[in-house]
Amino acid sequence: MTLTAAAVAVLAGTDNAQTNQTMPEKSLYERLGGVFAIAAVVDHFSDAVVKNPVVGRESKNPQLREWHTKNLGRLPGLKFMRTLWVCDITGGPFQFTATKPGTTPLGLEEAHKDLRISPVEFDEVAAELARSLDFFKVPEREKSEVLAAFAAHKDEVTGD
Repeated sequence: MTLTAAAVAVLAGTDNAQTNQTMPEKSLYERLGGVFAIAAVVDHFSDAVVKNPVVGRESKNPQLREWHTKNLGRLPGLKFMRTLWVCDITGGPFQFTATKPGTTPLGLEEAHKDLRISPVEFDEVAAELARSLDFFKVPEREKSEVLAAFAAHKDEVTGD
């Protein structure tokens, strides 16, 4: 009587299919450390954007300058929304739906349209995000993935 490899594995108490499988890779959300780590980066990033001379309260863009001087009462909510967005796009258990004050859902394009963000200004915000990720010593792989996810929305956010 001959035994196949599968039968031997069954008799030995193992399953070749299981032993040959590797554990699924953790999501970017998990690799970043979850909601608390993401919220810390978003908090740091959001405060840095307000202070940034290109896109913050001293920006040459009047819409950005006004937002960062007259609308800072909305910053805690914006930090919350940004945290939800990052958690969502990185595979976390939260779902982000953009809204202006109230409950009307809208896309990133509509949410940023009034700010008239130029491609150069978008790139400066991305650079600020990179500096915040560096501040928290986020590994290069995860940092690159976050920045790529952010950059994927450049055309939606920048105005003509």
